[in-house]
Amino acid sequence: MQIQVAKRLQHTEEYYFSRKLREIEALNQSGEKVINLGIGSPDLPPHPSVVETLHEYALLPHTHAYQNYQGILPLREAIANWYARYYEVSLDPNKNVLPLIGSKEGIVHICMTYLADGDEALFPNPGYPAYSAAIRLSGATGIPYTLTPENNWLPNLDALAKTDLSRVKIMWLNYPHMPTGTVATGTFFGEAVAFAKQHNILLCHDNPYSFILNDHPQSIMALEGAFDVAIELNSLSKSANMAGWRIGMLVGAEARIKEIIRFKSNMDSGMFLPAQMAAAKALSLGPEWYSELNRTYRNRREKVYQLLDTLGCSYDKGQVGLFVWAKIPKSYADGYALSDEVLHRSRVFITPGGIFGDAGMSYIRVSLCAAESTLDQAYKRVVLAAAADNDSSIS
Repeated sequence: MQIQVAKRLQHTEEYYFSRKLREIEALNQSGEKVINLGIGSPDLPPHPSVVETLHEYALLPHTHAYQNYQGILPLREAIANWYARYYEVSLDPNKNVLPLIGSKEGIVHICMTYLADGDEALFPNPGYPAYSAAIRLSGATGIPYTLTPENNWLPNLDALAKTDLSRVKIMWLNYPHMPTGTVATGTFFGEAVAFAKQHNILLCHDNPYSFILNDHPQSIMALEGAFDVAIELNSLSKSANMAGWRIGMLVGAEARIKEIIRFKSNMDSGMFLPAQMAAAKALSLGPEWYSELNRTYRNRREKVYQLLDTLGCSYDKGQVGLFVWAKIPKSYADGYALSDEVLHRSRVFITPGGIFGDAGMSYIRVSLCAAESTLDQAYKRVVLAAAADNDSSIS
């Protein structure tokens, strides 16, 4: 019996990290355990009060039922207060906020709500692969726009304006940018809002990294006129160390929230209430939480710089976020070649930049989600492999 997968999946591959983790597991079984510096999954726990809140509400007998598709009011209020406190954005918790089971879910919801066959959507290259995958699953055509270091990894809106945008319905933005760590300026966000208004495009800004090694979190929704043309995704995965909890959010105009709920309400039955209450607690944490988190990441980043120097890579120390994006030496064909060499010779996994688009082929990305001791061990492995290479070349 042969059943073909749906057309929407015929050009959609399994997520790169899903496949790579199987290869790493096979290497783990065959010898020294691989140090994984590829995936941005925070290894630190949430604040103790967040876990306590989860436990407190999970013990109650009435908290285990289906929940409202739009999330409980205390969580929506916490999101609105968080946006007001840190982004200076005013949100009505009953109109402008939609909690999500992770912001990655929101990427699919947005594409399925607004896109169909014949539509086009702009997405960054390099950029998070989930954008192009969700566009493809919707039946629309993805149009990559190339980001370059010469333009500080920002889209060239003037060049885009000279292309045929007649079928483009949405444009994905992501700043601080993953994988390059670029921070967008308020001036750029203003230009993006004007661009979207001019071309009748919905801006979809994905904003999960704004608190990591970044002293000035920004939201595109703070720009005048943004609610007319933009929506924003955000997440507690990175900012609150709650990646596995799957808690994100979408903010925007009331009309956009209502439109996306039409799709979302057919896909899930709400989030676990204790998790929502714990998320509300996480959103109430003060600046000292982020300061302590970033102190840890800042120390780790110095270790990653040391590792990259050993590999002969170059990088911009002004980047922010949960990773370090680095250009590979010219002696390697691409980031895949360097990544594979380090994996098989040193048992250290580093993400090749090419998985984020062909504009990332000459780069690698290193995660900060590993303890300093682990990063020291990775460094020693790479140094030992390099020394072995030198010995063999001399002999």
